[in-house]
Amino acid sequence: MRECSIAVVVPVLNEQALLPALLERLHALPADEVVIVDGGSTDGTCQMLENSTIRWISRAAGRANQMNAGASVTDADILLFIHSDTEINSSCFTAVKRAMQDAATVAGRFDIRFSGGHPLLRMIAWFINTRSRLTLISTGDQCLFVRRSHFEATGGFPSQPLMEDIEFTKRLKRQGHIACLREQVTTSSRRWETHGILKTVMLMWRLRLLYFFGVPAGDLASMYRQVR
Repeated sequence: MRECSIAVVVPVLNEQALLPALLERLHALPADEVVIVDGGSTDGTCQMLENSTIRWISRAAGRANQMNAGASVTDADILLFIHSDTEINSSCFTAVKRAMQDAATVAGRFDIRFSGGHPLLRMIAWFINTRSRLTLISTGDQCLFVRRSHFEATGGFPSQPLMEDIEFTKRLKRQGHIACLREQVTTSSRRWETHGILKTVMLMWRLRLLYFFGVPAGDLASMYRQVR
């Protein structure tokens, strides 16, 4: 059986401070393709990308739009979406290829952990991973991966300013098995620690609940920006 190829897609917007470390991490990954999609940065992000050897494109701002655009310019069998402040290691690629040997698997995600050391962050990560494993709904911080054929069949990420990852994985789980991998990726705890861990948890729960009851993502986006 031919080993599947993997394309990494990373949306960015005004990430000049994070970009050097991000570029270094991306260079070290065993990906077949890597593309960064800038959403119209106004800091030095584009200049830094221009001076790098990583492929990048520019599209209209919006994480869903940027990720869809990145997917469209790659050819690999598997699409792996990584947020700019999330770290993933080479062993995760082995895990993706192993999971995708099962033809019934259409997509998957990793367990998450936070970069900070506060005990509450470990508890929050446990709840996120457990909830995701039970519901098969995942967030972008968990580094979603999907077969290209199923990505295209669902129409990619829905064009909405928030909860695009939630809506996308809801659609995917109707198509087949979702692999909930126990390998961990590390996401920044910056926003949680800056705005207060408990305050951020309550806001996230409120947003998820409102979205569940049908409040449009556009109406929730301004609330989410409070913790960006």
